[in-house]
Amino acid sequence: MIYKQFEDLKLSALGFGCMRLPTVDGNEANINEEEAAKLIARAMEAGVNYYDTAWGYHGGNSETVMGRILKQYPRDSFYLATKFPGYDLANMDKVEEIFDKQLEKCQVDYFDFYLFHNVCEMNIDAYLDPKNHIYESLMARKKAGQIRHLGFSAHGNLDTMKRFLEAYGKDMEFCQIQLNWLDWDFQDARSKMELLDFCWDIPVWVMEPLRGGRLARLSDEHTAQLKELRPDEGVPAWAFRFIQSFPSVTVTLSGMSTMEQVEDNLRTFSEEKPLSPQELQTLLAIADSMTGRTSVPCTACRYCTTHCPQGLDIPMLLELYNEHSFTGGGFMAPMRVSQLPDGEKPSACVGCRSCEAVCPQQIKISEALADFSAKLGLK
Repeated sequence: MIYKQFEDLKLSALGFGCMRLPTVDGNEANINEEEAAKLIARAMEAGVNYYDTAWGYHGGNSETVMGRILKQYPRDSFYLATKFPGYDLANMDKVEEIFDKQLEKCQVDYFDFYLFHNVCEMNIDAYLDPKNHIYESLMARKKAGQIRHLGFSAHGNLDTMKRFLEAYGKDMEFCQIQLNWLDWDFQDARSKMELLDFCWDIPVWVMEPLRGGRLARLSDEHTAQLKELRPDEGVPAWAFRFIQSFPSVTVTLSGMSTMEQVEDNLRTFSEEKPLSPQELQTLLAIADSMTGRTSVPCTACRYCTTHCPQGLDIPMLLELYNEHSFTGGGFMAPMRVSQLPDGEKPSACVGCRSCEAVCPQQIKISEALADFSAKLGLK
């Protein structure tokens, strides 16, 4: 097992994400605890010492099940991470109540790592609102020893991350972002890494290295390209080798639900094999090919916005449209659009095509926004 130094700790480079534990009959809320315990036992045996759960995982049952499983091991043999559930705005004034309940569910006296969960456009104002006392409360818990290390996870855009860091960055010890070779340019993970690495010097934790399993299986054509470069490397391992190419990444989380996945990841994390420049170039070219089939080629030049009578942020809407089209749905685009005023949603487009007259990429913007509105069920 590869280990990474974080302050005075040695953390396993592979972290066990507890969002995709084995279930019974496909019921997300019904965790197969016996099978999950076997996976954790194998991970523990191989040296994995970082376990990441959250309030909402598995319908609220992940923390409880992980609490029972980890209770079987010495408390100093693992590091446990969980998060304040800011993805639900109804929780924002309940930080004390929720934190105490999390300690109870996980059967611990403290959390090694605790995060502001899912900082994004939907909740940034609530996170920054002093009347919710979230920051003050978590800092007090840290002072009391109930949080050893405080950080945040982010699904939002770069500007939202900047707002959060400007407010609380001096006290953030780590940040968890969605990082994988597909999203390096597609979701601008590149800029987020630069923000954390060069502007704030904050260690990076990685979530969704396989983009929910999307990068575990590629087309025959793309698989053959990778096999030419590394004949013995499996397709999923390329996602982890990509991440191993960034020294600022400390922990890479993988949600494992089968013993096969555990064993595959343990083999991958038995040694570091970062990508060569040629390998990186090939991988990013494959990413461009994959996303280009479903996305519109917006370069965010913003010529369109100067001609839109509705004042729509067209590049932002097209970015969300691309994400939604590529994933075939998902939660990110609907969540972000739902927080926009009606006059700023894609449905506010009046189809005048003034934007298209100045678009250098000749994108049929009005058609894209109409399609986006239809997919989201907007009127």
